[in-house]
Amino acid sequence: MGYQHKRSSSTDNNGGVGTPLPQIVSNSPRFSSSITRRAPSFKRPTTTTSVDPTSAASTTTTSHHHEIDLVLTSPRSDNNSQTTPNSSHFNFLKYRFVGANSGISGGNCINNHEVNKGKGSFVDVGFIRERKKLLGQWMFFLFCGFSLFLGLLKLFGYYSINSNNNTTTLDHHHAIHQVHSGSHFSRQYHTDHTSHDYGYRDGVDTREDDNNLEQTLMMVASGVVDKANRKAKYSEIWAKSNSENFSQCIELSKSHKRLDEKTNGYILINANGGLNQMRFGICDMVAVAKIMKATLVLPSLDHTSYWADESGFKDLFDWQHFMETLKDDVHVIEDLPPEFSNIEPFKKTPISWSKVSYYKLEVLPLLKEHKVIYFTHTDSRIANNGIPNSIQKLRCRVNYRALKYSAPIEKLGNTMVKRMRENGNPYLALHLRYEKDMLAFTGCSHNLTAEEDDELRKMRYEVSHWKEKEIDGSERRKLGGCPLTPRETSLLLKGLGFPSNTRIYLVAGEAYGNGSMSYLTDDFPNIFSHSTLASEEELEPFKNHQNMLAGLDYVVALQSDAFVYTYDGNMAKAVKGHRRFDGFKKTISPDRTNLVRIIDEYDEGKITWMKFTSKVQKLHKYRIGGPYYREPGEFPKLEESFYANPLPGCICETMKK
Repeated sequence: MGYQHKRSSSTDNNGGVGTPLPQIVSNSPRFSSSITRRAPSFKRPTTTTSVDPTSAASTTTTSHHHEIDLVLTSPRSDNNSQTTPNSSHFNFLKYRFVGANSGISGGNCINNHEVNKGKGSFVDVGFIRERKKLLGQWMFFLFCGFSLFLGLLKLFGYYSINSNNNTTTLDHHHAIHQVHSGSHFSRQYHTDHTSHDYGYRDGVDTREDDNNLEQTLMMVASGVVDKANRKAKYSEIWAKSNSENFSQCIELSKSHKRLDEKTNGYILINANGGLNQMRFGICDMVAVAKIMKATLVLPSLDHTSYWADESGFKDLFDWQHFMETLKDDVHVIEDLPPEFSNIEPFKKTPISWSKVSYYKLEVLPLLKEHKVIYFTHTDSRIANNGIPNSIQKLRCRVNYRALKYSAPIEKLGNTMVKRMRENGNPYLALHLRYEKDMLAFTGCSHNLTAEEDDELRKMRYEVSHWKEKEIDGSERRKLGGCPLTPRETSLLLKGLGFPSNTRIYLVAGEAYGNGSMSYLTDDFPNIFSHSTLASEEELEPFKNHQNMLAGLDYVVALQSDAFVYTYDGNMAKAVKGHRRFDGFKKTISPDRTNLVRIIDEYDEGKITWMKFTSKVQKLHKYRIGGPYYREPGEFPKLEESFYANPLPGCICETMKK
């Protein structure tokens, strides 16, 4: 069948006058006017047809046969250009059927149409099409049903094999499948030795496609595929970034000079702030003592902070271990020598984020003059960057080697770690900064009541050293400047794929807001803290010592399988920096700016839960504590903290050859 631009004629077997062949007029986007299509001719095998190569006409010869013309209405025919056998204006297409004298074979399919012997009749081909279409549909349904039955029968057979742990033996040319204990199975093949196309060739299974299909059906039927997928996703949740080319590098160099007994004076310090702020300050002051070749007196701790904790350095840290670890770096003593005990120390507040030159040129002369100097503040007194490698490594030796918590803290902390890993389960440590003082300081009150917001505002005005008083909490939240709420934290964890039975250790004080924690505890009921994980007797020595309790939280958070923090406080900086130093353990750093935007879109019904989880996972794909280099910033206060990321300085990269 094809498209023709001319009409053709043919002559019947009686040699009569040429009769125009039936045509169909079609509209095609490739032509501007109507075109015609020659109708196909359906003939019985006994009919012979001859074609004159020099003419478009064809001659069909039959013996004692008749022709039946069928009228076909074509949907592609032009309404204005139609062809009839006798030039009538009906839309039809004539097909020639050559039948026997007795009539047309299969005439039962042409219902309500009489076939007259020796004469041609017009039959509705649309009706035939409908019948054929219906018959085809029934045959398709029958085939599908039969295939489904065979598939179910096959699956039932495999299930029976798996349940009974037996071996089903098939024909010599088929596979023998052996199923062993649950999800583990292997395949053995018996092949015909006369066949060169069936079986293994040089270790390659030429029947791999068929057997892979059968294997997949077995795994689906037994639930192996689903279990494997869930196990892979669960493992991925706890997996850390690749850091095989990075290692610790804080040991003393071979060219290190032995520490002599000479000293330029004595340094007294008062480590201010909370536990981790004091920890950073102590590290900096040891480095300052090294820069100025001074002797450091065992630090005293701040007792006037928000917690008003009376714990001393010896209560929090193993002070003897501290001194022993640093004996080759700086001189550390418990108290001032008697000859200097009556000297009034020279008070000095070092400039924040200072370089080595500042201490050598401005502070060292004062130390030499007064012999005893007292630093009133210790936090952030050395710059994050632009410091000699030897000093950076010393800061890390203090932080990660010398500052070991006291025996009571270490003992109970390790005990709680074992309890969190009950039955070998991993656990997540969550630093939820949603305490009252943090919310008052940041001015954040999302999801809180108006009364609670007023209470936070009142507290902010009462603390004199908090400079910001009027704060737009909503705008700050959009900029990522607010701690995540318990509900936002729950959405983050669920979006990342953590299951509801995840064991979570809460590294935080009491959450502010009536019922605010219910969002988190409803979604993740297995939440623990030092107050629920340890007994009252075990916690007795730590009562009214918030810094010691913070030390317990530090130990448990450091050893967790995953660490998540909701705000960039000093605890978050200290723990994530330590976890990086210990091999880049998984630490999730929320992108608060984009996360709250996605949460708001979800709450407003703009995105589905599936879309929400996809966006959350994509957003945090590279925010899981992997290695990257800390870079200097325009302002030291806006730089990433050295203690939050000791790379470069204390972690070195080994380049592959």
